[in-house]
Amino acid sequence: MPESHAVLQLHNLTKRIGSKTIVDHLTFDVPSGEVFGLLGPNGAGKTTTIRMITGLISMTEGSVKVSGVDVKSDFEGAMKLIGGIVENPEMYKYLSGYQNLVHYSRMHEGIAKSRLEEVVKLVGLENRIHDKVKRYSLGMRQRLGVAQAIMHRPKLLILDEPTNGLDPAGIRELRDYLRKLAKDEGITVMVSSHLLSEMELMCDRVAVIQNGKLVDVQEMRELTSEEGLTHVQFEVDQPLEAQNLLVRLYPQQQFLPAGAGFTVAIDREQIPEIIEHLVKEGLKVYGVRASVKTLEDKFLEMTGSGQIE
Repeated sequence: MPESHAVLQLHNLTKRIGSKTIVDHLTFDVPSGEVFGLLGPNGAGKTTTIRMITGLISMTEGSVKVSGVDVKSDFEGAMKLIGGIVENPEMYKYLSGYQNLVHYSRMHEGIAKSRLEEVVKLVGLENRIHDKVKRYSLGMRQRLGVAQAIMHRPKLLILDEPTNGLDPAGIRELRDYLRKLAKDEGITVMVSSHLLSEMELMCDRVAVIQNGKLVDVQEMRELTSEEGLTHVQFEVDQPLEAQNLLVRLYPQQQFLPAGAGFTVAIDREQIPEIIEHLVKEGLKVYGVRASVKTLEDKFLEMTGSGQIE
């Protein structure tokens, strides 16, 4: 990927504490305008990776570049390009949401009042921005945190486990705002999570990490599909006879026993063809069910592990 299109570049990023390697030579790029997921079980090294990217802890080896600016050699320049919430957003609860934003805006040069109003609208807090933060729900505090993190128009927004503690409605809201930010503001968003279902709905691509190592980086749509094949379960009256027949007709396919029938990964167009063969042989077809692989299925395939919620 050309450097100009990669907002974040990790090269051999490593963190060791004593003899223990927490993050082990991570290398990947995050393109512009994408919602990118850092996915892995608790303890996989996601937060440590984010802390190195944001300069909260030092890296043992490797490099991090944000829009081509090296975090080691030009820390201040790189940090100007990043907005982030690592763990829970910190707020002054006895001030209003707006007063909090004014306070944070003073930490950056050149943030006009019009920009504050713009970010308030972007995160949908117009009606509650002058209420005290202590009256905000957790979801509203997350949104205020996002508003604070994007005030200075960063190239990269990083959120560590942003859905923790949110109810389903709050998670859906946050997801919608992040997608809107990527689209409307052109901000690249990096989200870490161990919640597979959320990453599936939120991200364009994910980097799967386990035990500090990169397992793979894949587009979300590739993770949940398999080269156009559909996993189909056939329910029949004589499973063994049906399988024997189909193995002869389709020697390249793998027919696996499942319940009162079998499953097979086939092209969608082959489904009526298989039904026709079964009926011609006098076998009864009680049901046909197609299923798409979930992200969880794929994760378990990729890692051979059950260590994920």
